Amino acid sequence: MVGDKFRIRFRKCGDLRLLSHHDLMRSFERMLRRAALPYRTSNGFHPKPRIVFPLSMPLGVVGLDEVVELELNQELPAEEVFSRLAAQSPAGLEFLSIRQIPLNLTGQVCRALYRFPLSADRMTDLADHCSALLARTEVRVQRMHPQPRSVDIRPYIVGLDVTADALLIDLRVTPTGTARADEILALLGLGDLLEAGGILERIRLELHDELAPSESPPLAAALLEVGAAADEADDPPDC
Repeated sequence: MVGDKFRIRFRKCGDLRLLSHHDLMRSFERMLRRAALPYRTSNGFHPKPRIVFPLSMPLGVVGLDEVVELELNQELPAEEVFSRLAAQSPAGLEFLSIRQIPLNLTGQVCRALYRFPLSADRMTDLADHCSALLARTEVRVQRMHPQPRSVDIRPYIVGLDVTADALLIDLRVTPTGTARADEILALLGLGDLLEAGGILERIRLELHDELAPSESPPLAAALLEVGAAADEADDPPDC
């Protein structure tokens, strides 16, 4: 079937960070309809637009460089798809870039980077705690879903870095699993801040077909890249 497939990078922040993944999917469905784009649907009695998020976002997390892929039944210029969607986006959702990809390609996330802002009083000895965690050969956490079990998340922790005002968390993502940023915060004694309303940011997602993990920039450099992109954006939303 003739058509196009596009990969879109977007930012989700502000009050929209409280939108669940399922609600975000419904928001994209509404945007596609309102933009009058000829989107391709799934088969079955209840067809849905063929929209794929390579990695869902936990509730309450700000996404500064998220990814969504969508398929159309017709060939359209990427610029037109971008502008028509951007015109329908709600406050807190900003489209950053778009590119056409092969119809048979589906993005697979290999790396996720997070940032957690911290006050000076919670930075004491944090670098030492990070080093101690990285020095461990096994880091087990308890997960309750889909069933209670103990999971070793050490293979998924690539790096931890402490900046002047935040903790940076670098996680490997594989088809069989990954670590969660909230698990890392709990292990470092920072879980209470998240429960008290601290805002976790996912600052970058890397895909296998775009950048091999061995070519990824250092954690702090990745943060600077995201910050530069935000500075260049026109009328960025209040995050």
